[in-house]
Amino acid sequence: MVFTKRLREGVRRGFITCSVRIWKSPHVKVGGQYRMDEGEIVIDSIALISLQDITYDLAIESGFESRADLLKVAKHGAGDNVYLIRFHYILSTPKPPRKSSKPG
Repeated sequence: MVFTKRLREGVRRGFITCSVRIWKSPHVKVGGQYRMDEGEIVIDSIALISLQDITYDLAIESGFESRADLLKVAKHGAGDNVYLIRFHYILSTPKPPRKSSKPG
């Protein structure tokens, strides 16, 4: 999942834990992990909602100043299905270096 720069800090700190996306079909899956900065977004749930379900409170919870602000950003490509995606952010654990098969 991609977030605008102004939302990333809130996502990393755990203040933003949901996002509204307008797509033809979901672009993420429950349990999926998607790279963001030095960590990953882990998808907890996806729900199909209506535009009327997008309230001021949901906009604030999603990191926006208003419902109108959220709707300007929510549409990602073609489609008119509205999805409420709940997630959490985790720091990636460093992977051990790969052993080289070349000598020395």
